[in-house]
Amino acid sequence: MEQGNISVRSEQDEIIHEEEETKMQISVQSNGKTTIFELNDGKAAKDLYEQLPLTIDVEDFSNNEKIFYPPKKLDTTNTPMANAKAGTLAYYAPWGDVVMFYASFGSAGGLYELGNVVSGGEHIKNMSGTILIEKV
Repeated sequence: MEQGNISVRSEQDEIIHEEEETKMQISVQSNGKTTIFELNDGKAAKDLYEQLPLTIDVEDFSNNEKIFYPPKKLDTTNTPMANAKAGTLAYYAPWGDVVMFYASFGSAGGLYELGNVVSGGEHIKNMSGTILIEKV
């Protein structure tokens, strides 16, 4: 009977381990600081993940976000609409730009959520110049 419990426990451990492995995380490095985002399982997030690594220019937009333009447009199929707040990573489909919010924004037509900050969200506001985006 104990052997049965051990095998069940190891199967559960394997399932938990597999779930941890499927998390898509990316790092954004700018000015010697690193911000980590965890991506959701929408098609647009997967498209972005597949384009990494990227060395790309980041731009200021408005008073609450930094943006960059990935080389290829992202497919928004099965991607949730964003209700952006500080730390939200989003994709604005009409312009084809990825948005890193450092203050609250809300929602807009064509704004899709890609994921959320896990660590280093305080660095988004000061990102400038060329950034490096990589898979974690």
